[in-house]
Amino acid sequence: MIHANNPALRSWVDVPPGSDFPIQNLPFGVVRRNGGSPRLAVAIGGHVADLKILAEHGFFDDLKIDREVFAKPYLNDFIALGKAKTSAVRNRLSQILDSDFEEWDASELAPFFLFPQSEVETLMPLQVGDYTDFYSSLEHASNVGAMFRDPQNPLLPNWRHLPVAYHGRASSIVVSGTPVRRPKGQMLPTGAEQPIFGPSIRMDFELEVAFVVGKPTELGQSVPVHEAEDYIFGLVLFNDWSARDIQQWEYQPLGPFLGKNFASTISPWVVTLEALEPLRVQGPAQSPQVLPYLQYEGARNFDLHLEVWIQPEQAEPMRVCRSNFKYMYWNMAQQLAHHTVNGCNLRVGDMCASGTISGPTPDSYGSMLELTWRGTKPLTMPDGSTRAFLHDGDIVILRGWGERNGVRIGFGEATGKLLPAL
Repeated sequence: MIHANNPALRSWVDVPPGSDFPIQNLPFGVVRRNGGSPRLAVAIGGHVADLKILAEHGFFDDLKIDREVFAKPYLNDFIALGKAKTSAVRNRLSQILDSDFEEWDASELAPFFLFPQSEVETLMPLQVGDYTDFYSSLEHASNVGAMFRDPQNPLLPNWRHLPVAYHGRASSIVVSGTPVRRPKGQMLPTGAEQPIFGPSIRMDFELEVAFVVGKPTELGQSVPVHEAEDYIFGLVLFNDWSARDIQQWEYQPLGPFLGKNFASTISPWVVTLEALEPLRVQGPAQSPQVLPYLQYEGARNFDLHLEVWIQPEQAEPMRVCRSNFKYMYWNMAQQLAHHTVNGCNLRVGDMCASGTISGPTPDSYGSMLELTWRGTKPLTMPDGSTRAFLHDGDIVILRGWGERNGVRIGFGEATGKLLPAL
């Protein structure tokens, strides 16, 4: 049996140097070609492999999977098969695409199931039933606390004891390439006594990574931290667009609402936890010691390089942030264990985002709020314009990848263009 993570694997499909999608990755998504019906696919180099067509040719028949699963408009039913089945499909795809596998020569069938990514439309890969946004970066929480509360004591008393989170809006999660409209709402201008209504003038991005729930739980069931990763199918990049002025006025006492729920952008390819296995690293030391249900063993963080680029309209893009997923103080296993400790049930396709991922240096801050320090230190773009916060027409581009043993495992991009308010 070929193991999909083997760094020695090479594909007969051309994979350009630096591609996010070598044969060791094979992330899952949903695509449409020439206006046809949606179907499941994987990314390989600059191409996509159509799983519906491969299923119709019998490539997965011995895995005892209903062929119709590969013709669904979302990944949910496929993910719900369980990791034993989805991992078997990923390994089978490694065989199909492996240049040295001799049982069959799938390259002869390439014109029928392999298409350039430029010829397909990548669709929303998941039907997201529920979405939770965590607040798990120590650096981000410290920066925000220093700005808005106390520079000497920025963290609230609970922060080091539990993964803080809020429930967001699943219906406004959109796939990369979907434009985002500047929201309107109430704001309290500096020095004013009464709020005003209008378009947000402090539009921001938040650099995040989200995990996709791959296994359901029953109401009342809790997931132990050492089993939590069994319930995680894979990861996507996540831009939690934020209207800072709306958020600042509304968030007390119940937290984010209209300043967050108007849009979140995800990357179209779900990278499996199996593909990310070589990128495991130890996370930051946690002090004080957390309660027993949050205590874990082993390497639960992942060394993923993250970048944010801003491209003004009719201008060249500029990288404004370089961070890393390994900085997260609270890891995904702890997040999921805490999420379910009260018996909250999970459903396949639910999404949990990390919260803004900031690092220890100013160029690693994962939001405009931090990069410009509440707008007091604007960024200068290549065209000479400045940014305290985002302008209409700006395209925000998130990128993420990790590399081990000469193999790069990446996510592609999560992009969105900010449009004027209606």
